[in-house]
Amino acid sequence: MKALEGVKILDFTHVQSGPTCTQLLAWFGADVIKVERPGVGDATRKQLVDVPGADSLYFTMLNHNKRSIELNSKNETGKQVLTRLIETCDVMVENFAPGALDRMGFTWERIQEINPRMILASIKGFGPGKYEDCKVYENVAQCAGGSASTTGFLDGPPLVTGAQIGDSGTGLHLALGIVTALYHREQSGKGQKVSAAMQDGVLNLCRVKLRDQQRLDAGPLKEYSQFGEGIPFGEATPRAGNDSGGGQPGRILKCKGWETDPNAYTYFITQAAVWEAICDVIDEPEWKTKEGYATPPERLDKLNEIFGRIEEWTMTKTKFEVMDICNPLNIPVGPILSTKEIIEDEGLRATGTIVDVDHPERGRYTSVGCPIKLSESPVEVVRSPLLGEHTTEILSQVLGYQGEDLAKIIESGAVGDPNKLAAE
Repeated sequence: MKALEGVKILDFTHVQSGPTCTQLLAWFGADVIKVERPGVGDATRKQLVDVPGADSLYFTMLNHNKRSIELNSKNETGKQVLTRLIETCDVMVENFAPGALDRMGFTWERIQEINPRMILASIKGFGPGKYEDCKVYENVAQCAGGSASTTGFLDGPPLVTGAQIGDSGTGLHLALGIVTALYHREQSGKGQKVSAAMQDGVLNLCRVKLRDQQRLDAGPLKEYSQFGEGIPFGEATPRAGNDSGGGQPGRILKCKGWETDPNAYTYFITQAAVWEAICDVIDEPEWKTKEGYATPPERLDKLNEIFGRIEEWTMTKTKFEVMDICNPLNIPVGPILSTKEIIEDEGLRATGTIVDVDHPERGRYTSVGCPIKLSESPVEVVRSPLLGEHTTEILSQVLGYQGEDLAKIIESGAVGDPNKLAAE
């Protein structure tokens, strides 16, 4: 049995933040019904297309294990179908612009009238306040949530991260809110609204920087490189390059081959508990007891020198050799893996974190699988749906439309042209 088997999700989401949420719920066994505009569908189907005539990877990698129904919610018949979907489903997920559902005639009050047990889950860019009506994309969320101002090097501009913490990160937050609301409904019998703002989601992932903002009141942040370099701190948490975010100093260091390989690097942490082992590895045994080096506080103003010496050693080894040498000694290191190396990683493939998926239009492609493993609810990654692929199936099997009633809905134009897809 799948963990969320029997739960029906009415998926009104598009692009990345919402689909990330609903895909995770689908992987856990929920029946996710993706509602799409007839003839158009989710905008990402045709964005960054790499195979002509096929859905893009942008779409396929965010919409596994879902069913697709085409539905024009502005059409009167379409509104009737949507009403029945709301009656039937447990959760409605949307990431429309603020007020879009209200303009469709489906306010929260109306949704509660239709189905008092319905959970309405929404992603917005900002929470209530002066920015709540602003349009937000991934990088805007990173900039507004504290990530960009604290990412990069001290002498450079703010930077966004390659990880999609604004879109996908907020989708993961919303998924947790949904399953929490489902559990609450089991106790109360009532649905509720669940909201996740992208700014809030990014800020939650940047909490260590908010921690450091408050620590500035007590003096300089001594684990930051700029302390050892004698550079004064300002009023806000600074950008700190590749310094570790915890109390243990860390840096990204060059490895053998760095001159030609842009990813021939390792992350190296000088954890206090293994300082003596580090000294042995880099052939600086006197640093174990030498004044100014023996204890973590003494080393803080010498981090550039210490990591410079460690880098002299790492440059003689490949990033994997550094791992092989350091891991048995409990020295925390990690290779900088390229996306090519990750996609070929045997361990990630063995656990289902990297999977190959067959698709009728684009052939086989590689995707990220479910990152969360449940021992009693294994995940099988199923390809994303074609546009409207399950329209007739959902109308008949889920909503109960049959015979003449089903024919009228199809003839109304509210659900695209299911017969065309069937013919193809």
